[in-house]
Amino acid sequence: MAGELTLKQLRYFTMLAETGHYRKAAERVGISQPSLSLQIGNLERALGSRLVERGRAGAVLTPEGREVLSKARTILADVASLEETSGRMKAGLAGTMHLGSSPTLGPYLLPSVAAHLHKGFPDLRLMIREGVPFDLLDELLSGRHDFILTQLPVPSADVLHVRLLREPLFLAVALDHPLAGKDDARDEDLRGENVLVLSSRFTLQGQIAQLAQDAGANVRQDYEGTSLDALRQMTAMNMGVTFLPALYAHSEMAAWSGDVALVPFRRGGFTRSIGLVWRKSSGDHAAFKMFADVIRAVTRKRFAGIVSIET
Repeated sequence: MAGELTLKQLRYFTMLAETGHYRKAAERVGISQPSLSLQIGNLERALGSRLVERGRAGAVLTPEGREVLSKARTILADVASLEETSGRMKAGLAGTMHLGSSPTLGPYLLPSVAAHLHKGFPDLRLMIREGVPFDLLDELLSGRHDFILTQLPVPSADVLHVRLLREPLFLAVALDHPLAGKDDARDEDLRGENVLVLSSRFTLQGQIAQLAQDAGANVRQDYEGTSLDALRQMTAMNMGVTFLPALYAHSEMAAWSGDVALVPFRRGGFTRSIGLVWRKSSGDHAAFKMFADVIRAVTRKRFAGIVSIET
């Protein structure tokens, strides 16, 4: 094969085959007839085959030309589809996107978000994978995820983020605990208490451990929970107190059968910030901001009064 095969040559050749005439084909593609002839000749040299015969009736394809025409049409259709997909993705939510999510958040928020996306963005295929925040960040930076839904802050200078919502954290205690009947708990109420926390691979752990230290409480060092369910069950057995996010409480409360009591803390002022995070190298991608807008819209409609929107 001599020379370089180009899409332009394939487009010109396809137009020549459709019109059967050099002059008509040149007019259709907006170039001169000699320029069209030159491009067809370049295509023949690139492929090493004669594709077109000039006859009294105009341009006639050789057997090799007919084979090339079939494949050229397929190639051009695939390129057009690729360009269309790229355009949709630049314009918003389309194609396949990979989202990582913290297990303390995703199961309680994303089902409602996914239902909204299915209706409003049929061209989007969202692949969701849960992981602890420590792992999610590494997986984001390595390219496994396009973006992650997680608690802020995220300790990396290589990412961008948008704030989505602020979620209250409730103090959870056993039903027979002295704090179970209170309308609101304060820092001084934690003094001397054993506080159950998640693994240090969760951002939530650091936030609660710092609160416990400041309040004079004891963070249990002999156990770090692997899930919110585990923390709740240990709390129900009066092995300590813990903090549970509002979305988890809202989603799971019916299934608990009242095994723990939830007490507002600092009059609802003890919260965590949730955001959408992506690689700085990905740029200011429109799809990420559209996804953030969808989460905010779903939050306003589905979780009003449970969490608040951050901007």
